[in-house]
Amino acid sequence: MHDCVKVNGKQVYWHIANHQVPFYVGLAILYFAYRRKAPIYLIDFTCYRPPSSHRLPIAMFEENSVLDDLDPESVAFQCKIIAKSGFSEETAITSSLAQIPKVKSLALALDEAETIMCSAISDLFWRNNINPKSIDILITNSCVFCPTPSLSAMVVNKFKMRSNIMSFNLSGMGCSAGIISVSLAKDLLRVHRGSLALIVSSETLNLNWYTGKVHSMLLTNCLFRMGGAAILMSSKVNDKHKAKYELQHIVRTINAQDDQAHRCVYQDVDPENKEGISISKDVVHVAGDTLKKNIASLGPLVLPLREQFLYVISIICCKVLYRRRSSIYTPNFNLAFEHFCIHSGGRSVINAIERSLRLRKQDVEASNMTLYRFGNTSSSSIWYELSYTEAKGRMKRGDRVWQIAIGSGFKCSSAVWKCLQDVTPDNGSAWRDTINMYPVQVTDMKIS
Repeated sequence: MHDCVKVNGKQVYWHIANHQVPFYVGLAILYFAYRRKAPIYLIDFTCYRPPSSHRLPIAMFEENSVLDDLDPESVAFQCKIIAKSGFSEETAITSSLAQIPKVKSLALALDEAETIMCSAISDLFWRNNINPKSIDILITNSCVFCPTPSLSAMVVNKFKMRSNIMSFNLSGMGCSAGIISVSLAKDLLRVHRGSLALIVSSETLNLNWYTGKVHSMLLTNCLFRMGGAAILMSSKVNDKHKAKYELQHIVRTINAQDDQAHRCVYQDVDPENKEGISISKDVVHVAGDTLKKNIASLGPLVLPLREQFLYVISIICCKVLYRRRSSIYTPNFNLAFEHFCIHSGGRSVINAIERSLRLRKQDVEASNMTLYRFGNTSSSSIWYELSYTEAKGRMKRGDRVWQIAIGSGFKCSSAVWKCLQDVTPDNGSAWRDTINMYPVQVTDMKIS
């Protein structure tokens, strides 16, 4: 049966049968449903907890610095930094670095990476009853340790994963690599719908412990400690009921076009040809500048219209009306987020971000306590902070979390998550049996 309509006085026949219309409507619905961005869920995550035998008390750190044949000036410098680091006596390093003399080798570095990564993955799989062969996407990241075969290949081998798994290994991405990995997983999960992605964030200390005398390179010995995390993400619609969080936004900023930013955290060799990572005095300033650019992109996505309006008006007043006589308004980010996970790169970094964003002390509690208990664990630190918030029983359905990670490049990355259900404190987390001790008052250490 054909229908017709008149166009400019002429009869034009409609050659689609009436009973076929629902078919095309259905196709259109399916098309637009597929085109809609698939939700990305964070099912669960685990953080590696080093055994107590790997602890590096402050007194041991000082003694090892002396026995490493460092000159008195370098020893005094390290002791001064560690005293102000905000660390407790519980931070850990791999056992090979606690020996005198220190033992550094590729075999020991591989053993350290395998211990951290596989322990975190095993806990994650066990807690969620996951078969390793069900993982479709694998992403590993470690900033300065990049062996061959890759760390992702090591994970595939240890857990006997499928031969067609999509595996990626990110290196050289700094402490922001954890969120960069989440960004990559998000894109892959939306292309390959109904898939599971495993992210493993870690750092290896053995080969990267600096044994020279350049102060800017000695800083890494005072800041970085042993740690890692495994994260399970999904684009399966049926996983929503068991997922903890849904990904809302990811914003990435890189400032590498600026020479000062590019060089402020830099791997190099010293005059004695000893390799290390130099951290410039400009790192706090560069981090703040890169964070501002990141916030400028994130703000319109998360802030209420009133806060955005006040921010824009303040810029106009500052640049047009009063020039430098008035300061730019800092939006109230507590109206957009209930929880903050700021990369625990150091006390100065956390304090600078706290001031620049006008955050409350409770907003940076998770960051300060993670730095105190575990030290700077590089790209995995934001997951220790999220675990701290969960262990405190503060994560409720509907809460919004802002993860901020900064790292070499110079880069700043933000991830925004929405909690899908009240999170019950887990007795198996990295904070097990110690969470009631926190928060504590952090003061400078006394070094003899």
